[in-house]
Amino acid sequence: MKKVGLFIIGVIAAITILCSLGAMAGLAISAAILYAGIHFYLKSESTFTKVIWALVAIAGLLTAVANIPSFIGLIAIVVLWYIIRKWDGKEKTQIITAKTDDPFTNFENQWDELTK
Repeated sequence: MKKVGLFIIGVIAAITILCSLGAMAGLAISAAILYAGIHFYLKSESTFTKVIWALVAIAGLLTAVANIPSFIGLIAIVVLWYIIRKWDGKEKTQIITAKTDDPFTNFENQWDELTK
């Protein structure tokens, strides 16, 4: 039953991601404009160019904030990533075991590696 719920939530998240791809593309473009504005603002030396690049950065920031559907898409990407991670029901952690000279312990470690 748990996997059915995860599957349904995953399908809903995938549909949400597909529906908001255009908005996320707009967010990426506005983030690039914001980055360019800040980058060239920091490199400029005259006051006039600083004002122009500050206005470009503000425009990029305002268009990025106005893309609310893209933020919903980003949240859906995080939800889908979480569902994919939780699908097996166990954490993907690596257990570090100490090597010993005991043949039975080594056999058990090798058997665990073979059954994975």
